[in-house]
Amino acid sequence: MPRGKTRKLKQRRGPDLSVPVSRDNLWLHELRSRVFGNTRLVRVWLPPDYDGWGATHYPVLYLNDGQNLFDPATAFAGVHWGVGETATRLIEKGKIRPLIIVGIDNTGKNRAREYLPYKSRDPKVLHVQGQCYPDFLRREVMPLIEERYAVLKGPENTGLGGSSLGGLITLYTQLAAPGVFGRLLIESPSLFVGNRRILEACRKFRAWPARVYVGMGTREVGNTEKDAKTADDARELGRILREAGLDRTRLRVRIEEGAPHNEASWARRFPEALEFLFGP
Repeated sequence: MPRGKTRKLKQRRGPDLSVPVSRDNLWLHELRSRVFGNTRLVRVWLPPDYDGWGATHYPVLYLNDGQNLFDPATAFAGVHWGVGETATRLIEKGKIRPLIIVGIDNTGKNRAREYLPYKSRDPKVLHVQGQCYPDFLRREVMPLIEERYAVLKGPENTGLGGSSLGGLITLYTQLAAPGVFGRLLIESPSLFVGNRRILEACRKFRAWPARVYVGMGTREVGNTEKDAKTADDARELGRILREAGLDRTRLRVRIEEGAPHNEASWARRFPEALEFLFGP
């Protein structure tokens, strides 16, 4: 079957638009957000045994920066995570249960503003909207998926993840909306934002989900001193989570030696993360 091309959807009034893509059971939805007042694509990958009749319901993993997950043609620098291929392989080997994976596109120029929950000088963003992101997920993205697809509900069946600023807003969403997501994938999170304010908030938090995966490289920045601080921040997050009661069955912190801050690193760690979060 020839590979379908992703095309820009025309904005129009009416229900959300769905366009089938012929590779990896991928569907695209145009989502017009009232929370943010803009439009983006939501990409839905369906497991190989999905029949569309709803006889079987599936857990679901929501991932930020949806452009970078499934297709090199839309991914940053042409490198994608290979999410569909990885999930298919792990499902076929019985290492994870079949699930639905939802990629939520960022909006390009507004990405940092939507993913930052705190005012920041690095990157310099003073008018932030990250406090609205949990509502965007709960009021707009999740209802769309739950209405259109056979998904299992409840935190034990629902995950959220992202990388860089997408990892930061994943962590913030857990703090702002506890009990919604039971599995977190936090890759190379920008914990330094706002003088590490997110770490201070985490120290006071106790309602952590069933499983958390934290990934970080030792060459995230390309500067020896900053690289050490970045890796130490990830280790500190791990200590905070362990002190909150997460043991080895609930928490995995992966510090990858020599790994930089890029899509290739997150793709390489994705199989381990997915198996830890959604394994039997």
